[in-house]
Amino acid sequence: MAATAAADMALVLFAVFGVLGFGWRSWLQYRRTGSTGFRGVSAGGLLERLAGFGFLVALAVAVSAPMLQETKVVEPVNMLSAVWVQAVGIVVATAGIAATVSAQLEMGDSWRIGVDQRETTTLVHTGVFGRIRNPIYTAMLTFGIGIALLTPNFVAFAGFILLVATIELQVRRVEEPYLLRTHGDAYRAYTASVGRFVPGVGLIR
Repeated sequence: MAATAAADMALVLFAVFGVLGFGWRSWLQYRRTGSTGFRGVSAGGLLERLAGFGFLVALAVAVSAPMLQETKVVEPVNMLSAVWVQAVGIVVATAGIAATVSAQLEMGDSWRIGVDQRETTTLVHTGVFGRIRNPIYTAMLTFGIGIALLTPNFVAFAGFILLVATIELQVRRVEEPYLLRTHGDAYRAYTASVGRFVPGVGLIR
């Protein structure tokens, strides 16, 4: 697959991810609860704002990678531009989209984008959440890996690194403290037995 065609495919996958993971899921949440679930990425204290801003920057950089490759401003790394690598990227990114939507649906009415410190939602710990505490973020990282393989240029790699850093900040410094304050011992028990992003890894004891 030519570099420009791979870039086109990456942009299509980004569009699908945006429509299903944000647009359709927000619409479904509004239909079920009267709220879109969107709590903003710039609310709260300094860490919340930094994490929200970082996520937007990471997204902008990641989306710009295929655009820049399509216009030949950047080129893919030669050793990663093989067709089989691109094919793996498509499969991994598609799996990331499916896993994101599936995990979002498992959250039910507790699904949110952002954190409202004044709000209390049900602690979801069944299904995939019984094996991984943050499966949506795991799925998003999976999608990011797929896109980086599909358009393996330095901008895509930078976007993925920013995404990892932002998710780590959001989870460790914003969401986990909030959930601990909200759910107390129930959340302590949960974090002691269920991994943060992969099963068995990132336990808090």
